[in-house]
Amino acid sequence: MKRNPGEPIYLKRHMLGLALAVISPILLPLLYDRYVGPLSFATRYVAGLLIALIGSIALYFTYRASAQNQP
Repeated sequence: MKRNPGEPIYLKRHMLGLALAVISPILLPLLYDRYVGPLSFATRYVAGLLIALIGSIALYFTYRASAQNQP
């Protein structure tokens, strides 16, 4: 199967990074709440947004670097 020009390439590391970026904003505040201490809804909301922002920036740089190296 030949890849068409401009078609994205999804590597295992991309799929793993995408899964972590989707799951982390939900899971990390819940794990903190369970094992460390209670969090208010506003704190969970802000933490989820920050984690999602950091994950999206990391994914952007990961995908961009691999896309530039492909014809």
